[in-house]
Amino acid sequence: QVQLVESGGGLVQPGGSLRLSCAASGSIRSINVMGWHRQAPGKERELIAAITGGGNTNYADSVKGRFTISRDNAKNTLYLQMNSLKPEDTAEYYCYLYYTEADATAYHLWGQGTQVTVSL
Repeated sequence: QVQLVESGGGLVQPGGSLRLSCAASGSIRSINVMGWHRQAPGKERELIAAITGGGNTNYADSVKGRFTISRDNAKNTLYLQMNSLKPEDTAEYYCYLYYTEADATAYHLWGQGTQVTVSL
């Protein structure tokens, strides 16, 4: 069974930085896409950053230039470096994995979420 374990959330002042991590474990033949979603209170969940198996990245306009997504392929671990944080970045952040197992079946999986709060 594939699992995602997130870490790195917390409370930070505006202008500060945080780094989120997401470790994937289990029977994964190949990773197609990994990414980060976030959901603020009263708002819909949105995809803010993604990285393909080939290393191509994509960002939402709201985080472009401030957030950087990266992946350690050897460890199947995803990272999100968040700089110049703003109060509007406050949300629950979810790791996302689109992967293929040995039998060629593809799956979508989300982590349990980690809270990021940007406040004085």
